[in-house]
Amino acid sequence: MASETAAPSAPPPDTGTHTREPTSLQELRRLESSLRGLTDEEAEARLADIGENTLPEARTPSWARLFVRGLRDPFTTVLLCLGLVSATVTAWGTAGVILSLVVVSCVLRATGEHRADRSMAALRDLVAATATVLRRPDGDRPPTEREIPSAELVPGDVIRLAPGDLVPADVRLLRASGLTVHQAALTGESEPVAKYALDVPGPPGAGPFGQPYLCFQGSSVASGGATALVLRTGARTRFARAQTRPARRGASAFDRSVHGISWVLIRFMLLTPPLVLMANVALRGRGLETLPFAVAVAVGLTPEMLPVIVTTCLARGASLLARGHGVIVKRLPALHDLGAIDVLCLDKTGTLTQDRPVVERALDADGNDAPDVLHWAATGAWWTLQLADLPEPDVLDEALLDAAEGAGESHEGVAALPFDPVRRLATAVVRGSLGTHTLVVKGAPEDVLERCALDPAERERLLTRAAHEAEDGLRLLAVATADRPVRIAPYTPADERGLTFRGFVTFRDALAPTAAQALRDLAAHGVAVRILTGDHSGTAARACRDLGLDPGDVRTARATDDLTATVVARCTPEDKARIVTALRTAGHTVGFLGDGVNDVPALHAADVGIAPRDAVDVARESADVVLAHKDLTAIDHAVTAGRHSSGNIATYLRVTLSSNLGNVAAMLAAGLLLPFLPMFPAQVLAQNLCFDAAQLAFAHDRPAAGVLARPTVLRPRDFLRFITWFGALNAIADLATFGVLALTLYGPDTLEDETVFHSAWFIENLLTQALVMLLLRSGRSIAEGRGPVGRAAAVLAGVGLLLPLTPLGTLLGMIALPLKYYLLLSAVLALYAIALWAGRAGYERRWGEGRQSPRPGQP
Repeated sequence: MASETAAPSAPPPDTGTHTREPTSLQELRRLESSLRGLTDEEAEARLADIGENTLPEARTPSWARLFVRGLRDPFTTVLLCLGLVSATVTAWGTAGVILSLVVVSCVLRATGEHRADRSMAALRDLVAATATVLRRPDGDRPPTEREIPSAELVPGDVIRLAPGDLVPADVRLLRASGLTVHQAALTGESEPVAKYALDVPGPPGAGPFGQPYLCFQGSSVASGGATALVLRTGARTRFARAQTRPARRGASAFDRSVHGISWVLIRFMLLTPPLVLMANVALRGRGLETLPFAVAVAVGLTPEMLPVIVTTCLARGASLLARGHGVIVKRLPALHDLGAIDVLCLDKTGTLTQDRPVVERALDADGNDAPDVLHWAATGAWWTLQLADLPEPDVLDEALLDAAEGAGESHEGVAALPFDPVRRLATAVVRGSLGTHTLVVKGAPEDVLERCALDPAERERLLTRAAHEAEDGLRLLAVATADRPVRIAPYTPADERGLTFRGFVTFRDALAPTAAQALRDLAAHGVAVRILTGDHSGTAARACRDLGLDPGDVRTARATDDLTATVVARCTPEDKARIVTALRTAGHTVGFLGDGVNDVPALHAADVGIAPRDAVDVARESADVVLAHKDLTAIDHAVTAGRHSSGNIATYLRVTLSSNLGNVAAMLAAGLLLPFLPMFPAQVLAQNLCFDAAQLAFAHDRPAAGVLARPTVLRPRDFLRFITWFGALNAIADLATFGVLALTLYGPDTLEDETVFHSAWFIENLLTQALVMLLLRSGRSIAEGRGPVGRAAAVLAGVGLLLPLTPLGTLLGMIALPLKYYLLLSAVLALYAIALWAGRAGYERRWGEGRQSPRPGQP
């Protein structure tokens, strides 16, 4: 025989099938417990053996780990390699600057993500702080109720549950009275679920959450009370296991887009140094002395500031969101993904609605408005609350009392029979006319009508009407009354017979105040909303219609693979993750808003997982973005902020890549035509530094309204087309400058004057780059050149004009040029500006400005 302190046998694995569930008595025997609970000695032994009833804590990466993680960015890796190559060939200046950019980028990214992790740590709280447990000092003494930390619960404990309590573990009901629980965090159901202690399984296919005798950690008691046996604690609960089986997310939209562009450019960069070396050896007889120049050319093609610009844009957007709208971006690239989403999936409860019902109408038997039906229903709710010793009204009673304020006070209460989830009724008895008591009965239509004095045809007609209202997304209470002679004997459920049917009261979900406008704003921004809910399809469709969102043909999760359905009802956690994954596979960038354990697989499967601050811990930890409140308006702000950051990143890439490609093409051509290197490595580096510093202004730019009106995805094919088009224009402008120098200003002998050539090209390059910054901004005209980008372009042009006149210019090997050169250069730049403007107009007509939104099914 096992000793009293031996640990119980391990609970059987929960496979989700409940065909042969043990009875409550069998569970007590297996856990070596009883209705009197455990002794202190038994509980202590089990706690030492099994461990505390706490959830596994998510580990927050250290700042150092986040820093190292930043090196995995492909451009950062390439810059690091170029810096090391530069150091190898003793180009210390180039190496120092490049490695500094790598460090700055990684520091900015690690600091932003570390700050978000610290903000998240401040939001964590316990699932349930304390629990009421029955414990005995020893085996001979009677049990006493104690309030203990929920962490000290062990399998075999017997606990008490009361209204408002959080269920602290997975439990089996031993006794229950009028018990209903909220388990929306686990299943997504908005209505409380009735639970009772009968050893009768739920309907086939109901799963563990559909078993009436089981309650799970993460749910809360809505009404009634119960005594329950603890089955599983800690990491063994279904609540805890939800965070150990996440769906694996593929590459996010940010990863796909930036990495796609990065690797295309990396191929060019890796090919450039060998080509430069081979061309110089073959045509000019130069050897390894051109290696620093070849590395400088590769650096010139590289958007060196991309990691810094990306991190600065995203960190700045995340900081503004946190300060202005209470939105915490835990993973910086998620801000770009927010701007890229074209489908937002969410549950109805708590997002479109407030998770509380309001009275819609009161109807008589013929469907006409009947204020007296509402009066009787509110009277029953008032006196049930007063006389049944309930701590607070349930949500339907609260809605009745709000709609008919003061109705119950016009009667004198006598007795009450509270709601019972088995008979699904509540009855209040009030004083009626002289010598009579009036029973006011309200509850589920089927159960009320069964107790009314109606012929079968009339009862069937009323049930059909009730079903029609339910299909329209409304919840119903049937109301009936009966007059009985005054008596002293207590009233029982047996008195609920021979009732007179009064009518129905219908309820709809109270809409979130900002939901309708937020849905319109999201639609205006090109974001399609999909409702994935565990609720009844009619309830979800009704909420959508009330908010102005066409639900279309509502589908159920088990019966559809249609990705165009606006509302998918009766979704399990696996269904939500499956639909999100299918949408991503079809080419959409998907955001998912969820707050319960049932939402965790979908949060992991989406490009962007979004959770409110008051979500369950595991959902909040799984999300990429955390909202201060479960408000769609905050998501719209976050989407706009994401597009703001992504628009600036896209503009930077277009400007720098087209300019760099043109410069490198011209530099390679010049290197083959000239008897000397077209630029010293130090001059190339100085030019790049000036251009890169000016482009930091893009992190603070304000994109045009057209950029914010559509999802922003950085598509490699679009960028290659753009930079090829405008890079060619830039190269032509550079070669035109050569023509001015050779044929107009100094004559053919100018090509023998290395200092003049370097000085002229340095000035022209910086001035053309300033023009590109102004003219290739997304959706902007040159008249909109004010702001940070306009000021940065002006400074860049000033540096280009003045640097050759300074001692630093002399150190870099440049000299002052005559006024005639600047006049001729002005003509070249004017022609270049006109060509840029015409080229941009032609590009927009042919391909459309910033066609960055992917079509479904395309990368």
